[in-house]
Amino acid sequence: APAADVAEVAGLDVSRGEGVTTIKLNRPDKFNALTWDMYKGIGNALNAAAEDTSCRIVVLTGEGKWYSSGNDLSNFTKNMPEGGPEEMALNAQHTLNDFCDAMIKFPKPLVAAVNGPAIGIPVTTLGLCDLVYCTDNATFKTPFVSLGQSPEGCSSYLFPRTMGFAKANEMLLTERQISAQEACDNGLVTRIFPVDTFKAEVDKVVQHMASLPPQSMMISKALIRHEHINKLLEVNKRECETLRSRWLSDECMTAIMNFLSRKKK
Repeated sequence: APAADVAEVAGLDVSRGEGVTTIKLNRPDKFNALTWDMYKGIGNALNAAAEDTSCRIVVLTGEGKWYSSGNDLSNFTKNMPEGGPEEMALNAQHTLNDFCDAMIKFPKPLVAAVNGPAIGIPVTTLGLCDLVYCTDNATFKTPFVSLGQSPEGCSSYLFPRTMGFAKANEMLLTERQISAQEACDNGLVTRIFPVDTFKAEVDKVVQHMASLPPQSMMISKALIRHEHINKLLEVNKRECETLRSRWLSDECMTAIMNFLSRKKK
């Protein structure tokens, strides 16, 4: 059933089952790219689920063949505010900061069900999830540098600690796309399921988790995250401040305009 207490956002479906809230990116025609409203909607849904005593676990997933192609770059070119690029960059900084903070602070199990390829922020934020399941045809890529940008989602901190500096640098600096198997081998993904049985396999895990004592689950997560939560909030703030300055740089603006003009051809 749709979650009644969360405002509807275009491109986002929030639904509730037994103990499980599912947040689904639903823009398959745009490869589930994220608009600013979707970032805010996901953050609001997580904050509502945190307060909802009937919710024991949250699942993030995508509709169709893609998990998400990341930030919708038209966010930077459509509906420019009166304050121009400076106001746009400041608004974007706050939106991204709040979105990642909501993931960092979320007190219940957060499961990413990566149903296909992922690019950018849906990849970088995987380290903020507690469990990550993906299809065997999923791929992972973080193309920040070619767009004149820099890492976000706490990936500058979590990726090296998850997969080691050599592998993290290859993803974040050379933009190399990795397969589901590599992502699993590198510790970014918990387990891989065949695409045909993916939803059923993830549902099985999630339903099992939803049947477990919820307070024990939350206390265990709090212990696991305790040493890192303040550090992650600090890293997120620093990454978002850095991105704001990158978005206002000639290098970034030129790279985004070139990308968008290539897409139109």
